[in-house]
Amino acid sequence: MEIAQSKEHDAPHEALFLVLAYLPLFELLAMSEVCRSLKDAVKKDILPWLNITVERPLNLRLSDEILMNIASKADGRLRTLALMNCTRITDDGLQRVIDKNPLINKLHIPGCTGLTPNGVIRAVQTLSEHQHSLKSLQINGIYNMNKEHLERLQYYLLANQTHQQVHQKQKQRPLLYHNYRNFEANRWEEFGRIIDVEICPKCNEIRVVFDCPIEECKRKREQSLSGCRMCKFCIPRCEECGRCVQSGDVEETVCADTLCSDCWIQLSKCNFCNKPCCRKHDNLQISSSESAGWICIVCHDKFLSSDDVEQ
Repeated sequence: MEIAQSKEHDAPHEALFLVLAYLPLFELLAMSEVCRSLKDAVKKDILPWLNITVERPLNLRLSDEILMNIASKADGRLRTLALMNCTRITDDGLQRVIDKNPLINKLHIPGCTGLTPNGVIRAVQTLSEHQHSLKSLQINGIYNMNKEHLERLQYYLLANQTHQQVHQKQKQRPLLYHNYRNFEANRWEEFGRIIDVEICPKCNEIRVVFDCPIEECKRKREQSLSGCRMCKFCIPRCEECGRCVQSGDVEETVCADTLCSDCWIQLSKCNFCNKPCCRKHDNLQISSSESAGWICIVCHDKFLSSDDVEQ
């Protein structure tokens, strides 16, 4: 009787099993190591494995074999495959997963430099052959992508789209740089785009092309005039608001990211060098115990000892 009560006491709360489907992959795998009951739940429940997103810190260790092992848990019913900067994944490794999971409708593989354009085309073609359309495709950072590759991808992506779906995709939301940097991979379709890259109007390379929130730039775009709608390599953009920044107007920052003058003024500055950090890099700020404000990590290492400030 005491043994049974002890086992019941040690078992996880039932509510914990309900959240498994919403956990990131790293936490899901860690949860399976907590106890036998959770391990069995993770192994037997297919729902947590229908949408797989691999990000840091797992992305650098993900190989073809590990990916196949993880994807197999979906039992051929995988819906979302998002591999963020998984450089060890190859064309053959991706294709094996695609062949086993023909119902994938979101394929996000940005920064997967081990993939080739032809490997990506083969994967998208395979999915299109099953009369099942991809809702979104992300391939930014795949090397050697050219106009012909992009046209083939667009052909397969649109092959099974209904007229209504095509009409909806034409109502694209402006893609602003700061929003793109902070977006969640599984919400890409909210931008109203099937694919994340296009031909940059200035350099003609296959890259992500950004819009500008400035009213003057919006009017130029609406009038089909030459504006600042380009990739980030052709024109700098503010990390905070996404507006275009001319090369002579770029303000200095601690984190070396680009800021426009308006955002530079609004952000707090280092007490020593009077440079701000963008909000994404606020970890470079060290609060001072003797004065208000903060000191950047560069000035701290250069001018102060570790005893003078506390983080």
